Amino acid sequence: MPARRPEPVQGPGANGRAGSNRRAGSDGHQGGWLHELNDRWRGRHGPNGAELTQPATGENLEEQPTAGPSVPDDTRVQQVLDLAMRIGEVLLSSGEGVAETTSIMLRLADAGGLPTCEVDITFTSMTMCCHRGMVAPPVTTMRLVRYRALDLTRLTDVTLLVDRIEREEVSLIEAATELDRLTRAKHPYPRWLRTLAWAGMAASVAVLLGGGVVAATVAFGATGVIDRIGRLLNRNGLPMFFQQMAGAMLATGITAVLLYFSLLPPGTRPSLVVAATLTVLLSGLSVVGSVRDAIDGFFLTAVGRTGEIVMFSAGLLGGVVLALKGSLVFGVELSVVGPLPSSNLSLALRAFAAGLTSGLFALAAYSPVRYLPAAAGTGAAAWAMYTVLQQTGLGPVVSTGIAAIGLGVVSGLLHRLTGAPRLVITLGAITPLLPGLTAYQGFYQLAVTGVTDGLVTVMLALAIGLALAGGVALGEWLTSQVRLPTPATAPVTGAK
Repeated sequence: MPARRPEPVQGPGANGRAGSNRRAGSDGHQGGWLHELNDRWRGRHGPNGAELTQPATGENLEEQPTAGPSVPDDTRVQQVLDLAMRIGEVLLSSGEGVAETTSIMLRLADAGGLPTCEVDITFTSMTMCCHRGMVAPPVTTMRLVRYRALDLTRLTDVTLLVDRIEREEVSLIEAATELDRLTRAKHPYPRWLRTLAWAGMAASVAVLLGGGVVAATVAFGATGVIDRIGRLLNRNGLPMFFQQMAGAMLATGITAVLLYFSLLPPGTRPSLVVAATLTVLLSGLSVVGSVRDAIDGFFLTAVGRTGEIVMFSAGLLGGVVLALKGSLVFGVELSVVGPLPSSNLSLALRAFAAGLTSGLFALAAYSPVRYLPAAAGTGAAAWAMYTVLQQTGLGPVVSTGIAAIGLGVVSGLLHRLTGAPRLVITLGAITPLLPGLTAYQGFYQLAVTGVTDGLVTVMLALAIGLALAGGVALGEWLTSQVRLPTPATAPVTGAK
């Protein structure tokens, strides 16, 4: 095929102007406008007419899309993610809610230079991913939560460590070293002091429920024995379900033995002893955390925590029922006798017992000493509010819910003004409002009276627990809607 000759170039025209450089058309005329239109068509659609995604000529190229945020190298990313995951594990294992744990982990990642992270938490695992746009693949890490350790001092120290990282007072390497020291450190109080705190808490609950000195003494001794035996069972790896069952059996069995041998003075209410011990066993359950996770939309974790509560409560039920059945064989009946007398103890004394209950729980949970008065005062005020509402004719569920809202408001204000973690105040303050006596009454009815009455009473105890947890969550949310000045001495987390 012969080579195509070049198109002739027009010279100067007759009028003296420069000729056009455009090619002549096939008909011999000057068809520059037609060829220009054809070139534009080919530049946009290509030779075969298919539309191109990018313009063909360099003059019409648009600006390239951004590749994504600039992130540190892989080493820095791994350091930040590992530190955030370890801190999240401490928070989640201590009973902190998923929303708060996620917020703290993301704050830490942002302070470490990773603003594009996502966190996914379930009841037993955590996953964290750092997105790096189109310049590098994402980095994802996962960690399992294998233990549950209620140490409020460790929780507080870890929260303050995050605040120091945000204020750039410590580097990531120093923070990792500090976190390793905090997680490996011994508990702030000796173990025998914790046993005394649990026992003293049971005694104060017995007084709070209307019992006398004898009931308080028996509750003190029984709870101390239960705690030491439970520690031995836990050291041998017995699952928590059976530990709860053993504790409930011991609480009911010790009281039945004392009653069988007539070692309890006349007028002693044995049911208050069992109810006080059950309150101690119920206090470690994460009722508030499960309800709050459900309210915040973390349903998977809420279901997991609810399942844990159901299993541990079933252990208490099984232990109480077995002990009651055994005591009936020997003619010992530990029934719940009538309404509680209100004239034996003044409201002020019972409020003091409520405050003592909250303070001792905080001590048993290894709370920092500086927060013990706040927990005790909040618990006493919440119980006093509950009692006043009860006397006005409101039912136990409504009274508990309103008192819990007030408790949540106080804990939220203390958190924002002082930076104290909410759990440090809330866990101890809700203890006097736990339905220990109602739960025991339901267990007794299931074992002795009848299934129908027992189920109704157990559902009432469950409703009280839900009102307690929901009221606390609502109260804390209300405080988050109020703007408060943050003191200069308060940690950064208090300004949330």
